[in-house]
Amino acid sequence: MSVAIRRPDGSIFLRSEPLPGTFYDSRWARVPLLRGMLFLWENLLLGSRTLLLSAGVAMGEEDRKVSGPTMWAMLAPAFLFAAAIFFAGPVALTNWLDQYFTSSLLSNLVEGVIRLLFFIAYIWGIGLMPDIRRVFAYHGAEHQAVNALEHGASLEPESVSRYNTAHTRCGTGFLLNVLLLSIIVFVLLGQPPIIMRYASRLVLIPVIAAVAYELLRLGADHFGKVWVRALLFPGLALQALTTRQPEKAQVEVALAALKEAIAAVAERAMGQA
Repeated sequence: MSVAIRRPDGSIFLRSEPLPGTFYDSRWARVPLLRGMLFLWENLLLGSRTLLLSAGVAMGEEDRKVSGPTMWAMLAPAFLFAAAIFFAGPVALTNWLDQYFTSSLLSNLVEGVIRLLFFIAYIWGIGLMPDIRRVFAYHGAEHQAVNALEHGASLEPESVSRYNTAHTRCGTGFLLNVLLLSIIVFVLLGQPPIIMRYASRLVLIPVIAAVAYELLRLGADHFGKVWVRALLFPGLALQALTTRQPEKAQVEVALAALKEAIAAVAERAMGQA
């Protein structure tokens, strides 16, 4: 894993570290569905730790160590917020609207549409904040750098900036897959009592996320097919909300991280030869 962070003085902080082979090289990491849940959890932890590192670099504390309690103190409120807004909220609102529905199919469709609208409104809303818009621009720079690498282009800002800010393996598309798959799965459960409805969402969301992860991998592997592109189009289009066209300085940061990762992998391969 490689991280590049722009320091307040304009220079770029770089750090790379090997990912735990006991996890990534294990047989569990190759089991379909299970690997999705494992990788999602691992990436959540890595992303959260990197955000804390970024804050430390901004304050001149580049050697700050992130403890377990600090990590959980940051993740717990995020989990509670997501659960309240994107799961409990739509369930509660749909339960109130059920007095007007006689069909469990319609009830679950309405719940899914409410959840999807909440998600889109949230992304659109935070995208109006200047700091988040800057984060979204870095997101676009990341995608441009990876797209350039996968197309064999020169890894220089002028070349990379010509590439799309959307990517087939983006987390935005993954989240959309989760929301759409959840509609299908929850329709099959009918219209259980409110407590069971809450419980089913809590228990099944990780399973749905694992399926969505596999679909994301398949879609990226077969993107050359017209029907696959059609299926992936909504997720790619939604990335217009979570990415922005980056500045050259932001592309430079994305490329610094990418080149550091490439160099680290090459060095490891030479050491194992």
